[in-house]
Amino acid sequence: MKHSIVLLPGDGIGPEIVEQARLVLVAIAERFGHEFTFSSQQIGGIAIDETGDPLPQATVDACRSASAILLGAVGGPKWDDPSAKTRPEAGLLRIRKELGLFANLRPIKLFDQLADASPLRADIVKGTDILFFRELTGGIYFGESGSSGEGEDETAFQSMTYSRSEVKRIVRMAAQAARGRSNRLTSVDKANVLEPSRLWRRVAAEVMAEEFPDVNYDVVLVDSMAMHLINRPADFDVVVTGNMFGDILTDEASMLPGSLGMLPSASLGESGPGLYEPIHGSAPDIAGKGIANPLATILASAMMLRHSMSLSEEADLIESAVAEVLADGLRTSDLARGDSDSAIGTEAMGAAVVAKIAK
Repeated sequence: MKHSIVLLPGDGIGPEIVEQARLVLVAIAERFGHEFTFSSQQIGGIAIDETGDPLPQATVDACRSASAILLGAVGGPKWDDPSAKTRPEAGLLRIRKELGLFANLRPIKLFDQLADASPLRADIVKGTDILFFRELTGGIYFGESGSSGEGEDETAFQSMTYSRSEVKRIVRMAAQAARGRSNRLTSVDKANVLEPSRLWRRVAAEVMAEEFPDVNYDVVLVDSMAMHLINRPADFDVVVTGNMFGDILTDEASMLPGSLGMLPSASLGESGPGLYEPIHGSAPDIAGKGIANPLATILASAMMLRHSMSLSEEADLIESAVAEVLADGLRTSDLARGDSDSAIGTEAMGAAVVAKIAK
């Protein structure tokens, strides 16, 4: 098979981890006889420095014509001025809008080999395997906003807005995924307080009753869900929620496996290329040191093969290779905990995964 992949290395550790994922994809192509072509484009802070725009039109054009997109990370202290005309994160929000990427999939899965890396007891996190569906293009992040007044009278506002169609499409996608797993779907909202959440709850209930009556469906308030993720995470399978709630809950859940460096994500639309990335940031404090964990980005490349190219066997092999590397005891510094002397670097971890694929 032939596929074109756009690489968006971005800022901080982005170029280092994306390169390791690229090498893994090259190994997959060689083993299975595929042809993957790669092109690198700019996004985020580096794009601001080079073009004045966090998402140049050349990047958008390349992404639209690709089979899939692999992103590293954006942002860093250099571009953190809140009064700046534009910021790196604006490029990420815009690429989602440009490509119609409304669903963010974030799997929170505990590798048994890393049970001791979790800040929670092993008996609590054992069996955790949650697939979050976060709505990406609506809600408070894209609502009308503004400010007025000066001094003590200064005020600011940001509105949360959802339409029936936005709720329907993300709930449908999550319910379809639930059918392929353990047939359980949980919707998270704040319907006891927020009007948009009341609409979300009504529309979600209609979709589930009319189109997915076979799926076990329940609803949890967002504050309760925040507690449940800490005391009984293994009770959940597929979870669907809005933009802001999904952002916060998945960052909380990311600590269950012990490191952000283990968690990939996918942003998908109804058609066109998907965007795949680790959920962690650009980690500017360790950029260039060769110690970043590339496994989340490598696992994101597995999601890319599965969701954008229908290459499930190849995706399974990458995930198995990661599990085998961890079973061999290999750890980057974020996973080594108190044994940093035994930690390996970014390139060594990537090479270990490649070796498992090529054997």
